[in-house]
Amino acid sequence: MYIRKKYIFNKNPKFIPPKKDKKRPAFINYAMKMASLTDVARSELNYIIQPKNPSTGILLKRKRRLNEHRACAMRAMVTAMIYHFNITSDLVQASVEQLADECNLSTISKAGNKSITRASRLITDFMEPMGFVVCQKIWDKVIGNYTPKMITLTTLFFELIGISSKKLHNAKKQQLGWINKGLMKKGLKKITFSEARRIGKDKRIRGILKHRHMKHIFYRKHIKAKKFFYMDEKIAKQKILRALVARYSVLELTTLGPKGLKKQINIEYYYLRKLATSPIPKFC
Repeated sequence: MYIRKKYIFNKNPKFIPPKKDKKRPAFINYAMKMASLTDVARSELNYIIQPKNPSTGILLKRKRRLNEHRACAMRAMVTAMIYHFNITSDLVQASVEQLADECNLSTISKAGNKSITRASRLITDFMEPMGFVVCQKIWDKVIGNYTPKMITLTTLFFELIGISSKKLHNAKKQQLGWINKGLMKKGLKKITFSEARRIGKDKRIRGILKHRHMKHIFYRKHIKAKKFFYMDEKIAKQKILRALVARYSVLELTTLGPKGLKKQINIEYYYLRKLATSPIPKFC
């Protein structure tokens, strides 16, 4: 009988903050410290709360205790979510993929495919049904599928690390005060909590859509570049020449001249080869 001995890539995941990131607010630093002093995976709330289906509200059956691998993943993910938490909007300003990467929970197969299943399932199968987070997807008409999840942290999430709803509200009030102070200096009107949440949500949606469109454009270019990469150099350069002739006007081609045109062909060719072999950048 075959026994799978190693099925977890990283048994001890840990959140590593992104390099050169801006300084976090005092409340975020405080919350991260509280999370480090609390075993969120073994919190009493995990045994008291009965999980529900987020869509239907129907109670779900589950084991009374998280297995150790998921518990380790949760400890890292909670810290990452706090780090990226926007105090006024309640949103986590990071995608599940980014959170998985920063917690070392994502894996790459031999074929080069990335998997964030461990992080995604933790959120979908446990944290969301328990009421610690609320997730929302938005349909992207340009790409034709859903955007990455927008994650909202609930007051119950902060109770996990020993922060009361009152303390959370005070932090929000203080943060909103700083925002309004900056607005008044610019001669603008103050905003309310609901307006701050709406602004934060709109900003997050715009950021998600922008990155998704960038990702879509990159993949299209990457696929095209790979086709050129496997072509014979002479044939590839002939295709590039035809594309340049179609792109430039007669005057522009005359100005370039034979040498200039040949140089442009070489630039395009080596750009496509480099693009074809370049690693896919992160889009969060």
